[in-house]
Amino acid sequence: MTEPRRRRPATPREAKALGHPLRLRIMRMCLVEELTNKQLADRLDRDPGTVLHHVRQLVAAGLLEQAPVRTGPSGALEKPYRSNNETWWLDGPLAGADAETRFAPIEIFQEELAASGPDSVAVHEKFLLHLSPDEVRELDRRILAVLDEYVASDHERLDRPALGGIFVLHRVKPS
Repeated sequence: MTEPRRRRPATPREAKALGHPLRLRIMRMCLVEELTNKQLADRLDRDPGTVLHHVRQLVAAGLLEQAPVRTGPSGALEKPYRSNNETWWLDGPLAGADAETRFAPIEIFQEELAASGPDSVAVHEKFLLHLSPDEVRELDRRILAVLDEYVASDHERLDRPALGGIFVLHRVKPS
């Protein structure tokens, strides 16, 4: 199994690039498959110029990269993009952002899950824990260690179905 990399702080440019929900969606989509700007715009129901602006922000931050040029279905050359999954190795890149920006990945996950439908759910665990801040950090550290191992070796399993997920701890509001 591939040795996991070490996490690192996000650069200001990376943090800024990750601070927009549309850019988070673009990165997530390009992690699953290489997509052109037009394909991204069509799937996101957005103007291609707007999408290209966000793609360029991600490329400049080193979070999205140009994939090899390919011939499209009409015979025209296409320039697809792919996510390099660099964001996984960033340590809390949205930690200093406002609450709405920090919540964006959860909203995007909800959209992905809704688009995939109920049959897409492979497993889920629902739980309630009473934890101190130190215990939350320890739980997060341990879960990330397991996930890091899988992310680091994911290139060895590209022939298998892609599964998405999210781990979220939140304070429970009393009823």
